[in-house]
Amino acid sequence: MTKIIELKGISKVYKMGVETIHALRSITMSIEKNEYVALMGPSGSGKSTLMNVLGCLDTPTAGEYILNNIGVDKMSDNELAEVRNKQIGFVFQTFNLLPRSTALDNVSLPLIYSGADKKTRKQRGEEVLNQVGLGGRMEHKPSELSGGQRQRVAVARALVNHPAIILADEPTGNLDTKTSIEIMGLFNDIHKKGNTIVLVTHEEDIARYAHRIIRLKDGNIESDQVNENPVMNFL
Repeated sequence: MTKIIELKGISKVYKMGVETIHALRSITMSIEKNEYVALMGPSGSGKSTLMNVLGCLDTPTAGEYILNNIGVDKMSDNELAEVRNKQIGFVFQTFNLLPRSTALDNVSLPLIYSGADKKTRKQRGEEVLNQVGLGGRMEHKPSELSGGQRQRVAVARALVNHPAIILADEPTGNLDTKTSIEIMGLFNDIHKKGNTIVLVTHEEDIARYAHRIIRLKDGNIESDQVNENPVMNFL
């Protein structure tokens, strides 16, 4: 198997006035290509900090981070921005869509930053919107879509650049139970097609979709276990 994420001794320390907070304490772990991993832990466990490091949104205080054979822990802000755009597809709890733009324009946005021409952007945007079941909603704006449809747009946007990993932060946090099951079914479908998914959640029933569950506590990995019976509701 190919390691797509490798962390070696990753620590993150914050200074809050006179107080020193050790958010991550020498985390060492790896994730293989096409794994489906859930990161779990209570508030203050370090899972959000770890997600920010994995997503190149924050740099570690110490340690080494290799993403898809790229050493990212010592990169400049501009280099990190490029890695974020090309290597990572983000799905957030709050969707983070542009309200005045259509679904297609929202999905195509990362392709503008990566320099794709207009024809390529339209073609690839339509392709991923069809993949998430929104072929008939491409010209709709977020206000004309349900919460579940907005999250599908966000998932399509995450897929558009053929990223190395999909990083999903509480992706069902703003959705009802029925819609949450639909979105998690969509993630199962995406994983089945060969994508690597890292899911950050505090909900046990959502983590059960992942094939591996890593639990954090006080900045340490408390447990790292294979989920023998992941929920498999493919669409």
